[in-house]
Amino acid sequence: MAYRDSRPAFNFQRRSILRAGTLGALAFTSAGRALAASHAEPDLLVFNAKVHTVDPGLPEAQAVAIAGDRILAVGTDAEIRALATPRTRLLDARGMALLPGFIDCHLHPVGEVLLNDVLVGNPYDVEFVSIDTIVARLRERASRTPPGEWIRGYFFDDTKVTDKRSLTRADLDRVSTRHPVFVQHRGGHSMFFNSAAFALAGITRDTPDPAGGTIGRNAKGEPDGRVTDNAMDLFYRDSVRPPIEVAPSLECAIEAAAFMSQQFVRYGLTSVHHSGGSFAALRAIRAQGKLVHRANYESEPAMVDSLIAAGIGTGFGDEWLRIGTTAEHMADGSFSERTMALSHPYRGSKPPYSGNIAESQDAADAWVERMLKSGMRPNIHANGDVGIDRALKAYERSAALIAQTGLRPKITHCTYVNPDLIRRIKAIGATPQPFTSYLYYNSDKFAFYGEEMMRSCLAFRDFLDAGIPVAAGSDFSPGPFAPLLGIQGMVTRTGWDGKTWGANQRVTVAEAIRIYTLHGAMASDEGHLKGSITPGKLADFVLLEEDPHEVAQDRIRQIKVAATYTGGKEVFRG
Repeated sequence: MAYRDSRPAFNFQRRSILRAGTLGALAFTSAGRALAASHAEPDLLVFNAKVHTVDPGLPEAQAVAIAGDRILAVGTDAEIRALATPRTRLLDARGMALLPGFIDCHLHPVGEVLLNDVLVGNPYDVEFVSIDTIVARLRERASRTPPGEWIRGYFFDDTKVTDKRSLTRADLDRVSTRHPVFVQHRGGHSMFFNSAAFALAGITRDTPDPAGGTIGRNAKGEPDGRVTDNAMDLFYRDSVRPPIEVAPSLECAIEAAAFMSQQFVRYGLTSVHHSGGSFAALRAIRAQGKLVHRANYESEPAMVDSLIAAGIGTGFGDEWLRIGTTAEHMADGSFSERTMALSHPYRGSKPPYSGNIAESQDAADAWVERMLKSGMRPNIHANGDVGIDRALKAYERSAALIAQTGLRPKITHCTYVNPDLIRRIKAIGATPQPFTSYLYYNSDKFAFYGEEMMRSCLAFRDFLDAGIPVAAGSDFSPGPFAPLLGIQGMVTRTGWDGKTWGANQRVTVAEAIRIYTLHGAMASDEGHLKGSITPGKLADFVLLEEDPHEVAQDRIRQIKVAATYTGGKEVFRG
């Protein structure tokens, strides 16, 4: 299957309009004609900028004209300033870099957690904490929580602990014996519980590991506090009371959605693929004028069922809020937490352990077929080579439906690949979204896998060389969502600890930006709308105080976002 946007791009002859000084000289598509008719004069001119358009027709420029929510023209300062009218606002970029707005194709917008729960680690950057600090933060929450209610901690990272060890049940027993307590690893595939929680769930040394999950045990065979993947479901059963997590009220969800929208644009993100979060809250903040980024919504199973019943599928919506793929359907475990399904045992594992498989191949095949027949674009979470193989088998067995519907499947994470998997990904037309910020943030975990394996992990170079428009997915909260941090990692393959892994997978700065912009738009079949600074496309762009192409590559993440514009409106000013 060829990798190209399925809808025609706007075809503008830039130089002819700029020389003629009139919009009448242009050959417009129908959408372009509507733009010319309603916005013959620019509302905003941004000049004196280093414009990196991500458009091969005019890769670099100095200025951009904007009419309404669209890009009107791109060119030199003189050409663009000649379009100004007395009502046109002029913005001197003072030599800053102007790029298309960044697009993150997979993250979890956990605003409710950020605003309301105990944060035992730093959501946004590398920071080490002690186990005593974690215990103290949880204990403070317990001191003002009625006995019997859950104490919830988030953003734990087992390799960002000064004690150089993970949490245990004994640690969490220090928090409280009167409250059930859990701490979730920021990767989302493992949790840590205290004794009260294990008792509430009825889990003892005799409880067997469920399929696709593990209960960690100490030298005496007793549960040590850690559970992974499907074993976490033991704590979500109806019999475990009170509930481990409380569904937020709509009011709380609206506050969280507005908070996350502001956080996204603060880092230069103008489009985000939401996995989870409240769709109703997104609709509400849009009505309130507080949705300042574009949301592509990945629907959870219950919502998918409702959409199917209503005859609604992927693509429904508009440029601000659109139904995207399904939420990630699990094939296997986690890369950062070392539970992804591999074709070989993990190094040093005793007994040999090769990761967790979430469900049978038959179940995955049936799910993909149902989604495609219902008009929903399927999205499978697959990290290890075994998990990716299973996802591809499910897609390949529905190849005729994919070709018929045009619903290109998605592989979220797609971490550990090989040449045959890459060949099959291209053949079926699947869109991979590997982790980006992991390359800087999680480099301290790569030693668990070793250099040879890391040469085939997060394989941006291999995907590009194969002609696959790989896109960016931070997977926040497992990884920070700052695009510039992700770009630095993709370019250098060097982590916060100064160690470099899989340098063969490096990409150039220009390629990393394209992955974070145009490829992100293509991933949702919106390359005709956004992803490059091209006349006719949405005026989503970011101004950076320094040019990522010019600074030292190990400083890219430190570049300041000066301003973010969505639809031609300033939504963040640094």
